[in-house]
Amino acid sequence: MSGDRYQDNLGYYCREAGLKYPDKPAIIDLFGGRERVVAYSDLNARMDRVAAMLTARGLKPGDRMILCVGNRVEFVEVMFGAMRAGIVPVPINTRLGPDVLGYITENSGAVGAVVEPASNDFISGIADKAGLDVRVAIDGAAGDWEDYEAAMASAEPTFEPPALDDDHLSFLPYTSGSTGRPKGVPLTHAGQLWWIRAYVRHWPPSPDARNLVAVPLYHKNAMAGAVKPRLYTGGSFVLMPSFEPRAFLEAVAKYRCTNIGGVPTVFTMLLQEKDLLESLDFSALEAAVVGSAPVHEELEKQMAEAFGVTVGQSYGLTEGGPVMIGAPTDGRPVPNGSCGVAWPEGDVKLVDTEGNEHDSYGELWVRNPGVSPGYYNLPEVNAERYRDGYLRTGDLFSRDADGFFYFRGRTDDMFNCGGENVYPKEVENLLLTHPDVVDACVVPVEHATKGEAPVALVVLRDGIDVGEDVLKRFCLDNGPAFAHPRRVLTTDELPLTGAAKVDRSGIAKRMAEELGVIGG
Repeated sequence: MSGDRYQDNLGYYCREAGLKYPDKPAIIDLFGGRERVVAYSDLNARMDRVAAMLTARGLKPGDRMILCVGNRVEFVEVMFGAMRAGIVPVPINTRLGPDVLGYITENSGAVGAVVEPASNDFISGIADKAGLDVRVAIDGAAGDWEDYEAAMASAEPTFEPPALDDDHLSFLPYTSGSTGRPKGVPLTHAGQLWWIRAYVRHWPPSPDARNLVAVPLYHKNAMAGAVKPRLYTGGSFVLMPSFEPRAFLEAVAKYRCTNIGGVPTVFTMLLQEKDLLESLDFSALEAAVVGSAPVHEELEKQMAEAFGVTVGQSYGLTEGGPVMIGAPTDGRPVPNGSCGVAWPEGDVKLVDTEGNEHDSYGELWVRNPGVSPGYYNLPEVNAERYRDGYLRTGDLFSRDADGFFYFRGRTDDMFNCGGENVYPKEVENLLLTHPDVVDACVVPVEHATKGEAPVALVVLRDGIDVGEDVLKRFCLDNGPAFAHPRRVLTTDELPLTGAAKVDRSGIAKRMAEELGVIGG
C-alpha cells in the first residue's frame, strides 16, 4: 500500500468525495417515515466522531465490534467510522435469532457493540450476556448501555487514524449459514480498496448517479452495488428502511433515481404493481441490476419491458472479491441471461468435476487481491475451498465462445435423477416462461426408483388458477423429460432467508415433509 493513513484505510473511502463535494447530498435517509438529507461534509464529520468515540471507550485497532443496526444512516457512519480507527465491525443480519447471534458474538471475539435495539429483539441481551466492554445503543439505551447520540456529542470532532498493515481486517461479515453455522469472512482494507478502485478505473460512475437502496445494508448487494461505488465517486443514494414494492417505485420516481438494484425477489414483486409501473415517471432511470441469487432470464426480459432501461445481471460473493464478472470494457452488449465477462483485473477459471480447467463449463474459481484470506478459524473448510491461491466459489457457470459467463446454479443444488444431472435453475427458467407463473423454486425429493426427482413450488399470477398437470405437461413439452417436476405445488409467495434470497433449504424440507417418497 501507499503508506498514506487515509489512502490505505477503507473507512476513508469517501473522504476525497467529501472534500470535493462538501455540500452535496450523499445519503437521503427515509428511516422512520422522515427524510434526512446527509451532506458529504456531515457524513465525514460523523465518521470521525465515531472513530474518536469508540477509541475513547477503549476499543483498539483489531478489536471486533458487533454492529446490529437497520437501514439508516447510522449504519453507514458506524461501519466506516469504526474502520477509521482500525476497529473491525462485525455487521449482523438483523433477522437472526438468539442462538446464531450468540455464536457470532463469541466466535468473532467481539469486545464491543453498537446496536439499534429495535432492529432485533435479542441483540441487547446477547451483548449483555457476553459482557462486552463497550455497549452503545441507538434509540433505546437502557441499563449499562450508553446512548449513541450522547456519546457522539462528547467525542472529539477530529480523529487521526492509526497506521495499518496491509493485512489488517476492515470488517468481518458472516455468511447466512443456510447450511450449518454461519462462517466469518475476514476482509482486508487493502483488498476492499483494490476492488473499489478497479471498479472505478474500468467503469467510472458519474458523480450525478443516484441509487435507491432497499435491501439490507449488512448485505453485499447493497454495499458493493451502491454504497461503496456511489460514495467513492461523489454520487448519492436514497436509503429505505425496508423493501415495500409500492414505496420503492414511488421513491424511484420522486427522487429521480438513475440506478436500482436488488435480489430477484425484489423485482418479481415490483412487476406485480402494474398501475404504478404505468403511471409513475421513471425517465431519470438509466439501469437496473439484479443479482445475489439465481436470476431467471425471463425476469430480465420483464424488467426491461417494464422500466424501459438496460437490465444487467450481477454476480459476486462476499469472500470472492466480491465481484469478478461484469460488462465488457469495450462496450459490447451483455446477452440476456449473462453476468458479463471476466474483469480486466484478477483471475477466474472454470474447473470441471475432475479438477481440470474447462473452457465452457464448470465451477468458478477466483483469485484477486479482494478475496478473503480464509474463513475465520475454519482451517478444514479453508483447505477445501482454497487451492493454489484460488477460491472455489461453489457456483456453476457456463462460458460461451465470446467469453460471456452464465450462472447455472450451485454445485450443491445440482442433483442426480435416474442417472441424469438436474440443475434447478434451468427448470425454474422453464417454468417462468409460462405466462401464469410469477416465481418458482425447484428442489429434489426422494423418489422410489430414481433416487431423487425434481418437484416445484410456484407462485401464480393473482387470480389465476393453473392445474398441476398443466404445468407438468408444459415442462414435458418444452424441456427434457428427466428434469420435469414430478409434483408442482403453489404458494402465495416463496419463503425468504434473512438476506432476501429464496429459502431453498427450507422449501426442500417442506416439500419432503408434505410429499414424502414419490414415484413407484
